Amino acid sequence: MRDLLQSIHLFLSSVPLRWLFLLVFSFLLAFLSTKVIGRIAAKLKILDQPNERKIHKKPTPLLGGLAIFISFVATLIFNFNFSRELKGVVIGGTIILIIGLVDDIKHIPATWKLISQVLASSILILYGVKLSFLPNTWWGNAGEVLLTVIWVVGITNAVNFFDGMDGLATGLTIIGALSFFIVAEITGQSYLGFLTIALAGSCLGFLKFNFKPASIFLGDAGSTFLGFTLAGIAVMGNWAEKNPKVALSLPIIILSVFIFDMIYITIARVWDGRVKNFKEWVEYTGKDHLHHRLVALGFNETQTVLLIYLIAACLGLGGINLIATEDLRIYFEFIQAFFIFMIVVILMIPGRKLASK
Repeated sequence: MRDLLQSIHLFLSSVPLRWLFLLVFSFLLAFLSTKVIGRIAAKLKILDQPNERKIHKKPTPLLGGLAIFISFVATLIFNFNFSRELKGVVIGGTIILIIGLVDDIKHIPATWKLISQVLASSILILYGVKLSFLPNTWWGNAGEVLLTVIWVVGITNAVNFFDGMDGLATGLTIIGALSFFIVAEITGQSYLGFLTIALAGSCLGFLKFNFKPASIFLGDAGSTFLGFTLAGIAVMGNWAEKNPKVALSLPIIILSVFIFDMIYITIARVWDGRVKNFKEWVEYTGKDHLHHRLVALGFNETQTVLLIYLIAACLGLGGINLIATEDLRIYFEFIQAFFIFMIVVILMIPGRKLASK
């Protein structure tokens, strides 16, 4: 079996435009897997039931994240020689997925989910995926371990928080993965580039069924797996070897939509007295996230999702521009300007409707 996989890997390594091949390969695999998983979830009645804090109106199959996981991992198996760091991402991501699947089928207390995320983060660190910017001392190493756990657990949950509207978490993961892919290509990290394009392709294949009106949801298994994988990729990358400040800033900027929402709701909930301790913060659920606020302002769901997509894309381009050459930066700046004007157009639509009344 190992010889067969090595032969396939050698063949695929020689394919021109390998990134495009990986994108199509993972897309098709996720597309087919989602159709199968959706039918299984419906037959087993593993459904997300509507309630007062959810937007959807009818029971919808869960387990969509399992389709993305199958596509992503299968793409890695058939196209990659596993590095030590990649093993850590896959093992930790598998733990996150399994806990999420159990939670989708039978609810797990938030505290136990948090413990599993810390465990998965620890596995990442054991396999060498760790922030590295503090002095090589005992307190420096301890600080890097602590910050890595906070980063991974934070992004994992932040992506999960955005899984409250059709296609939102999936699309934002695609934008983040493609941003990291461009940076990886610019910095000559082809291995990391192939990894990110495989994640983007897997999400694109699923997005066909997850965009409004969604016929299947990510579930906690999918959203937390995507968040964990994005966080791991961000730590794996050597984004700016000669400039530590850029290396630290770049992934923060690319994923800053998730980070902003997490920080904002935390401050708002504490300020309003809705959260008084860490346990309450972990267990609190509400409709006060960015996408909920935009709908409350009068945007429909599609406008809200597209608006947040564009904001994330602009921030992704901002991260890319930190390391782009002058010539590349010009093109990215024009693209960013186009996205900003698209944001303005979406913002003007509710205003036009109000003005016509």
